Amino acid sequence: MFAVIETGGKQYKVSENDVIFVEKLDAEDGAKVEFDVVALSTDDGIKTGAPYIDGAKVTGEVLKTGKAKKIYVSTYKPKKGEKRKIGHRQPYTKVEIKSIG
Repeated sequence: MFAVIETGGKQYKVSENDVIFVEKLDAEDGAKVEFDVVALSTDDGIKTGAPYIDGAKVTGEVLKTGKAKKIYVSTYKPKKGEKRKIGHRQPYTKVEIKSIG
């Protein structure tokens, strides 16, 4: 059994006990979070919502929040003497899926 959840403008296919990295959530470590379900797989087949399935929720526990590895972006304009190098670290939340219901 699996579910497709939506958070942070992205969709994730999850099952119980999965650990996923999602866009940063406003939750502390150890907090319980609920996600809206877009699609749900059962023994009868796959149910899809428009846009979400009523009454279906996926609960998870926040394991940690942090930042990803730094990536560097460089820009350069020839013949102008202009160049710059900037870095970016994307914040994330690590979530363990506890139950699908």
